[in-house]
Parts: sequence; C-alpha cells; structure tokens
Amino acid sequence: MCGIVGGLSGSNVGELKNSLQSMTNAILHRGPDDCGSWVDECSGVVMGHRRLSILDVSPQGHQPMFSPCGRYVVVFNGEIYNHLALREVLERTMTEHRWRGRSDTETLIACVVAWGIHKTLQSMVGMFAIALWDCRDRTLTLARDRFGEKPLYYGWQGDTFLFGSELKALRAYSGFDSKINTDAVALLLRYSYIPSPWSIWKNIYKVPAGTYFTVSIRQRECVPICYWSLNEVVAAAGSNRFQGSENEAALELDRLLSLAVKGQMLSDVPLGALLSGGIDSSMIVAMMQAQSPKPIRTFSIGFSEKHYDESRHAAQIAKHLGTSHTELMMTPSDVLDAVPRMPTLYDEPFADSSQLPTALVMALARRHVTVALTGDGGDEVFGGYNRYFVAPQIWKYLQVIPVSLRKVFADWLTVLPAPMWSSFALPLRRWHNQANVGDKIHKLADRIRHAGSIDELYLALVTEWQDAEQHVVGANIAPTLLSARRDWPAAGDPIERMMALDTLTYMQDDILVKVDRAAMGASLETRAPFLDHRLVEFAWRLPLSYKVRDGKGKIVLRRLLHRYVPKGLVERPKVGFGVPLNDWLRRELRDWAEDLLAPAALADTGLLNPKVIRNCWAEHLSGRRGYGYRMWPILMLQAWLLKRGA
Repeated sequence: MCGIVGGLSGSNVGELKNSLQSMTNAILHRGPDDCGSWVDECSGVVMGHRRLSILDVSPQGHQPMFSPCGRYVVVFNGEIYNHLALREVLERTMTEHRWRGRSDTETLIACVVAWGIHKTLQSMVGMFAIALWDCRDRTLTLARDRFGEKPLYYGWQGDTFLFGSELKALRAYSGFDSKINTDAVALLLRYSYIPSPWSIWKNIYKVPAGTYFTVSIRQRECVPICYWSLNEVVAAAGSNRFQGSENEAALELDRLLSLAVKGQMLSDVPLGALLSGGIDSSMIVAMMQAQSPKPIRTFSIGFSEKHYDESRHAAQIAKHLGTSHTELMMTPSDVLDAVPRMPTLYDEPFADSSQLPTALVMALARRHVTVALTGDGGDEVFGGYNRYFVAPQIWKYLQVIPVSLRKVFADWLTVLPAPMWSSFALPLRRWHNQANVGDKIHKLADRIRHAGSIDELYLALVTEWQDAEQHVVGANIAPTLLSARRDWPAAGDPIERMMALDTLTYMQDDILVKVDRAAMGASLETRAPFLDHRLVEFAWRLPLSYKVRDGKGKIVLRRLLHRYVPKGLVERPKVGFGVPLNDWLRRELRDWAEDLLAPAALADTGLLNPKVIRNCWAEHLSGRRGYGYRMWPILMLQAWLLKRGA
C-alpha cells in the first residue's frame, strides 16, 4: 500500500519538478517506509512515490520502477493478489526473463511489457491505482481497479497535468488553482459525499473505477477506456443464472471466498482483521482463522449506547473462532478528539458520520498489525441493506395513495415530534432493536414526498437534501450516475437495480473512501475479499431469492456462515456501523457545531443559505426533528473550509 503523485508539463516542468517533494510529502501517511521520485525534464514528466512495505520489503520493491527494457516507468498503489500466478504465466513465454525481487510492482511492469496495459489490467486480481509512463511514446497512462478501492485524482492546471492518490498531493503543487466546485458542494449536501467523477476542486476529477486513459502534452483529452464493467456483469447475469440449489450455491461461494481470502492474506508484515460482529466481517474472520495455523488478530470498537453497540457480539464470535481479539470502547471524549481530524483525514468534505468510529478502529488495529481484512462489499454484493426489503414494502402501500395525498400523509407523520413517536413505538423499537424510531419516521416522511415510482423512492432514500442546489450559492446539480437513468445497470428487478447502483455509487464514493482515508491516515492497509471480481461475478448470477427473501438479506451468505459460526451468534437485526449522531450533536458536539453554524461563520463562507441552515439546526436542537444526519454534511463542509483557510 502506497501513495503516488506526479504530473506532466509542457512549459512549467521546472515548477512541477520543484513541487514534487512537497507533493510527495503531503501523502507521507500513505507510505512512511520509503520515498522515491523520478524526473525527466526533457519529456516534462515527474513521478513520486511513498511506500508502505507489504510485499518484498527489500529495496527491490522501490518505486518508481523501470522495466528491464527501459521503456516504462511505473508508480503503483495497491496489491495484486494473483501476482505470483501471473509470474508463472509470464515465465512460460519469457524464458530469458530474470526477476530482481518478489514485489507485485515488478510483476505488473513485466505484464505490461509482455501484454500491454489493457490485457494486464484484465488479468490482475487486486486493488490498485497505477501511473505508467511510456518513455518511447511520451504518454502517461492512469488506471484504477474495478471497484475504486484505491483512489486516484487527476486534472489539468493550465499547461500542467497533475495526478495523485489524494487531493492534498495535488494541492501541494505551487501552481494549483484552488477554486471550489460549488456544484460538488451541492452534491455533498445531497448525498453526504461527492460522487465520481467530481471533486471539491474545479477541474480536478476522480479516475472512474474499472478504467484507464492515456494523456500526453499533445493529447490533453482524458477519455476513459473500460476494461471491466459491472453493467456488463449485470446484463450477462440476467441470461446466465446459476442453476444449482441454494446449498450448491453456498458450496461454490465457500470455494470462491476461501480463494479470495487466501490471496488477500499474502503479506510479509503482520496481518489481522476488523470484526464488527455482523455477517460480513464474521464471515471473513471465520475463513481467515480456518486458513491460519495460529490465532489471527481481530479488532472491534464499541459504544456505550446499546442500540449502536455490537462489540459484545464481536467478542463472542472472536471467542468461538479462537482469534486474538482487541476491543476499544468509544467514549464522548474520543468523539471530541476525533472530530477535528476529519477535514484533514478526508481532504475534501466527506460526511458519512461512521467516519468517526472507522478512524478510531483503524488506529487501534495499526498498533498491532500493518494489514487488516474487512467485510466491505458484502452488503452491496449479497443484499444486506435494509432498503432492499423495506423499499418494496413501502412502495407496495405508497403506490395506492394518490400523489396529491402523499404530501398530506407525509405532513401527518411529522405532526408529532420525533421523541413522541419513539415513545408510542416502543414495541416497534424493540422488534427492530433500533434507536430513534421517531427520527426514522420523520425521515421516511421527507422521502415519500418525492417518490413517484420505486426507483424514485430509492433515490429519495439515498438523498439527504432533496433540493440541495437551492441552498448553495451559484450551484447546479452536476450530472452523476444517479441522475442519468439511461446509464443505469439493466437489472430487471428493482432490488437488483438498487444493489447495482449502490455498488457503483455509495460503495465506491462513500464506503471505500471512508475506509481508505481512515486506514491510510493510520498507515494501515485494508483489503476487502468480497470485492474479488470473480466472487462478484458469481454473486450476480445467483437468483435474487438466494440473496434477499422474506424481509432478510444475505440468504446464501448466512447459510455459509452457519457452517463456521453458530446461528445464534450472528442471527440478529442489522445494526450497521452507525453512531448516535443526533444525540451527540445535542450534547457532546453541540458547542463545536454551534461555532461552525453561527450566522457569521455561515456568511463568511459565502457558499450556503444561512437562514435555511439555521432553521434546520434550531429544529434539531428543539428535539422536534432528528436532523443530525442532514446537518453533518454542512458541519463537515464548514470544518473543511475552516481548516483550508488555516
């Protein structure tokens, strides 16, 4: 795991060269073990690398790395889990080739020499961000893994093209034009993250997952070429469904997931896993322990608020599997300490509130290991989110209510304050084991106003501020996949459409961003076996009923997990990795939030409508509405703006 930076310039190569060290140092946390750089002033190209040594910790893994023929130079962030198998393939045709070391970077560049970039990317199993310079053709190619596990930003700044693992690396370029993209701010309010391909900075973009493109001084246009497409996987799966029984599906899942876990346990440094106690992380830990001759290290975090705490379940599962388990209870003081770090850790505004416990558990794990496997991707791939079975139920009743009456119904739901709903709904709360039932009812009321179909209901459920562009000065809603229905995956069932869209949007731009920045901020590498593309392709071939049925998700995954962990330890209502944000903002975080939301503070930014924001904040503080999750994007934006100006 590493960080990469660099650029290409026609007339400002001197400025770019002089900025390279600052750009590389900006991502020191991504690679504290080693640093490398390369400059070719004649071609106008510079490349920098920060290394967190995982495979082949010797100097033979140093980057930037040249191909033996001298044509290519590469900087690479990530892991190629099948790189040893790729070496065996190469050795059958490149009989004269001599390996210098054991790093996957060397395997990567050898594959490029033998096969070219397109076939190389299709052959790789892993997570990666790659910058490849062709010394002969004087072209720069950028590539990103299939699901966007590893970040990669790029953009032209006048005559200079920049790329880097994080935005802070690009901003360290002395000629960086730091104009805020107000359209991206509106997207942040709408979704609580900034969707691809946009970033907070004008003219700076994210490389789309599963693509690569080539640029040069003569060819400035960045046209992504797709080497793997979830849309194609979804379309192909519809006509090639798995024909076996549910038990046979579990057996094949066992084989594929075991293969993925085995490949991702390859490491020359200490390795462990994050264990929440949920289905996904428990499955990964069970398979790791089954393949390990000694107890693996597992880590979890807990809360004093019982409705958000799964640490006791994680501890029970760790005990059953025989792992070496470490647990940290999150206190209010931990929250206060962690919040100010968020704008620096996520160097564009990011507002998934579970970023707080995520940052803490990553720091906890890094005290003991350098690599940690996670259960990320399980919800999207196997149907774990509540909306997959709640949305169809809601729509079943909502569609019979005339559109004109839905607003009346929504208004009726919000007549009672959230705490009163919660007190009336105690049986419901106990049944779902969820807190803040009143807040959920109010949130549902806000969503059903905007739903004219089940697809629109899904869009409403994943949206925080429906009219976000109206509250950001000079903003429009920039086009994204969620707004471009013609580009949606061709899934016949609305639940499958939700799962595919979540994989392409929420997972890539929220979940994986949250995990990557939190982990790399602690110099920890995380790996996600559920995102092995071979496993994902198989999962999409499964009938939907093998994943979502009778108000429950992950059917076949549960069946497999029960072979490793007793059913009673894992069968319980989904909690998720949420935090009691509504309560924290009324208590421990209130003073911090008040400072950021003061009328003068809001006016100083010139980006937001202070009146709307203040009214929303007052409603939240009164207890009438649970607007904590709506306010969080505003707070993260304000905190980021303050940090940027410091």
